[in-house]
Amino acid sequence: DRRFGTPHYAFVAGGHDLYGREKAPLDLPHLLQQVDALKAQVEAFAVSGYFSPLNPAHEQEAYEAIRGVCDLPVVLGHQLSTKLGSVERATTAALNASLLAVLQTLMQAVRRALARRNIDAPLMVMRGDGTLMSAEFAVATPVETIHSGPAASAIGGRFLSGRDEALVIDVGGTTTDIALITGGAVAVSEEGATVNGFKTAVQAAKILSIPLGGDSHIHLSTDRKLKIGPERVTPLAYLAAHYPEVDQQLSSLAKRVRLRPTTDWLEYWFVVSPPDATQKAALTGDEKALLRYLRAGPQPLPAILKQLGRLHVGQLDLPTLWQQEMIGKAGLTPTDLLHVEGHYTPWQAAAAARAIDLFYRFLYRQPEELHRQVWRHMTETALRAVVAFLTGRPVPALDDPREKDQLGAWFFGNSLYQTHPQLESRLRLRLPIIGIGAPARFVLQGVAEALHTELLLPKNHAVANAVGTVAGNVMATAEALVYPRLSQEGLEVLGYFVQAGNGRTQFDSLNKALDHASELTQQQSLTDARHAGAYNPQVTVQQVANGMDAYRVQARAIGAPRLGTDKL
Repeated sequence: DRRFGTPHYAFVAGGHDLYGREKAPLDLPHLLQQVDALKAQVEAFAVSGYFSPLNPAHEQEAYEAIRGVCDLPVVLGHQLSTKLGSVERATTAALNASLLAVLQTLMQAVRRALARRNIDAPLMVMRGDGTLMSAEFAVATPVETIHSGPAASAIGGRFLSGRDEALVIDVGGTTTDIALITGGAVAVSEEGATVNGFKTAVQAAKILSIPLGGDSHIHLSTDRKLKIGPERVTPLAYLAAHYPEVDQQLSSLAKRVRLRPTTDWLEYWFVVSPPDATQKAALTGDEKALLRYLRAGPQPLPAILKQLGRLHVGQLDLPTLWQQEMIGKAGLTPTDLLHVEGHYTPWQAAAAARAIDLFYRFLYRQPEELHRQVWRHMTETALRAVVAFLTGRPVPALDDPREKDQLGAWFFGNSLYQTHPQLESRLRLRLPIIGIGAPARFVLQGVAEALHTELLLPKNHAVANAVGTVAGNVMATAEALVYPRLSQEGLEVLGYFVQAGNGRTQFDSLNKALDHASELTQQQSLTDARHAGAYNPQVTVQQVANGMDAYRVQARAIGAPRLGTDKL
């Protein structure tokens, strides 16, 4: 329910056991009562039952009942995952239902944009595991796009570098994303993707994202230590290029001799999207006053506090302006440093230089020292993330007083800076690092040196994310569960069930059941791959033991994206 911001849940009696046998019938009257109460407030329904991959009868029954009284989309859990984790499957179904309208609106907008430009080409969408699917397939299963952005960067890095074994690090504006390429494909998390703290059953690339990027806010902590991020802000070079008065204000600050300005003067607020009449009526007094003040253009934080009669930013009541992104924040960022150093200069380098000078004048130091400290801090943070990603263990910050006496912290610090007079320690990465993004060279060169490996910055590495979306393959998977049919007492195996989709078939031997499951999944994966946009897909099948004389049969069909003239 996107309109009201919170999901609705209805728990209905019924269920099956571990062998697909009905434990309690579905309480349809109660279910329909819940549907009738909610159908005017929601955009879709999700239905997920216990052990539904083994017997989806209750989900199918609920689907038919809901469709009989309402025409909203209904998502079924067993169609999204054959795993038995009931919470993860229900979460996946709920997310998929909530994203249906969003992705449908996006695809419609993209199609209109293509039509305006007379572009006649298949529309594909990146999955979270780095493979592609058709727009039609994506609209039905939008939950599979989770983590698609970082996955696209990894695929793009692999394509541009030609390396099938590498660590891909994408240094973007907001985050730095780390992924592993092995065997020419993105390593996929076996546990399923996590979204906002909720674990799902979605197969997605194994990605570690940290809040560190080119637009991370460079500021000081309360004890006047340099901090970078985690908040993303608009670079001052960009703001000054669009609002010349910002450069003028920074120039005036630089001319102050007696009054030493604080770094708060480098934080600017500005209007991003003015509210309409309905939104404006719901704003607080502080929000209305702030919008009036910002109509003249971006203003530094101290001037805003003085105008609104406040001593600290925490006293301002601005919930709607920030949540709905009606106003934005600008500040000093690594992107500003790149402008001053001449490595990346699309905007106002002079304003960035003034901001850096003011920042370090407050600390009575030289601007050159800021450059060294920022890149060193970002390198150390990225290196710590790489080690944590590959080992699965957290790496403490070197300035953490709680960890400074621990051997692990010493080993990491000495490996990075070689501070011990007698002992040498080193970390060595056996794979090359593929750097993605404009700041990659400046952040990752130190990481590669500390890990004694090669840093690859392939041509067009700054746009590897876009390259990845056209370099990926289309893949479709199909699964069937094979599990024993037990006697009523549960002591004797009477045969085997093959559960695939909504159908369940019984066999008298395990071999026959496995053969049937392999044939079903091959056919289904081929059909889905072609529907998802694959040309001439190839199929592989594997059987995985699933405990208690049960098996999971998985078929995977992979093919290149189908062009407009390709035949099915």
